[in-house]
Amino acid sequence: MKNEQIEISFGFDTATKTYGELIGNIQRDANSAKKYWHFIKIMGRSASHVALEAALQTQPNITLISEEVEQKKMSLSSIIDYISDIVVKRSEMGKNFGIAVIPEGLIEFIPELKSMIANLNDIMSSLEKDSNYMNGTAAEKMSIIENTLSSENSAVFKSLPALIKAQLLMDRDPHGNVQVSKIETEKLLISMVEEKLAKLKKEGKYNGKFSTQSHFFGYEGRCAFPSNFDADYCYSLGFNAFALINFGLTGYLSSVRNLTETANDWLAGGVPLTMMMNMEKRHGEMKPVIKKALVELDGPVFKKLEINREDWALNDRYLFPGAIQYFGPSSVCDITTVTLQLESAAKMARV
Repeated sequence: MKNEQIEISFGFDTATKTYGELIGNIQRDANSAKKYWHFIKIMGRSASHVALEAALQTQPNITLISEEVEQKKMSLSSIIDYISDIVVKRSEMGKNFGIAVIPEGLIEFIPELKSMIANLNDIMSSLEKDSNYMNGTAAEKMSIIENTLSSENSAVFKSLPALIKAQLLMDRDPHGNVQVSKIETEKLLISMVEEKLAKLKKEGKYNGKFSTQSHFFGYEGRCAFPSNFDADYCYSLGFNAFALINFGLTGYLSSVRNLTETANDWLAGGVPLTMMMNMEKRHGEMKPVIKKALVELDGPVFKKLEINREDWALNDRYLFPGAIQYFGPSSVCDITTVTLQLESAAKMARV
């Protein structure tokens, strides 16, 4: 949850610092061994805030942002071309290694895959009641799917590696949607980049080595021991919630702001839930819902990545945050996320 009234979700600080440590560890190894490209998928289905923050903490060579992919209508092939171009350029510099950070929900933001998945979700609900489909072999099921999808979506489905096709057909979530976390997007990208590089090698445009390792960081981050910031923040939110209830203020969300300052200068208050709601159509009816907070591509956080992206791609600007610190100078132990610092600085500049 993140909006005008809520500066940061509790747990975001801990999760991103944990992912930052893990990515930093891999970067240190990659920079030492100099023989692997690491493709790292990070938790975050509907928004790329976690991947973006982890990237700002560690400065990998490639960071994909789902919201950017959707806005620019980047096709899967254009993403593969972008990654392959960096791999080739680094290889020409004698660097057959690198780090790519990928948000978990990327696959749903690529236009042709988004359309295909929506079509697949629609037909799966009826196919799962079809005895011919349910009793068919794996090959027969695949054939039925390909013939039932629209021609465009069928072509996209057929172009995917067998592993990804199988994952797209796994059990749906309670809403009938594909379980994105089970789709190994990092392996999809690796497979397609390998094909692209093999083609470039035949054309004499690439002469490097592309050895890969894939990773998915999910529960490792969201179950981590809380940072000092999150411990203080959650304590403050809870105490503030008690104060709101004590004064008979129901229907309010506990809010603590001014979070880039020391805890003594935080500002507590309450926000009516209705302030954060928009009317959206759900199951054919207009209902009040809290709008999803996506990465703002014109905001200071994404702009920081955008400005540095080309430099980080070719030069090894890796940062190694290390483990979360609990004792020592407050500038080390209590510092919050890069995201919050950049957003706070931008707010102050507007005042």
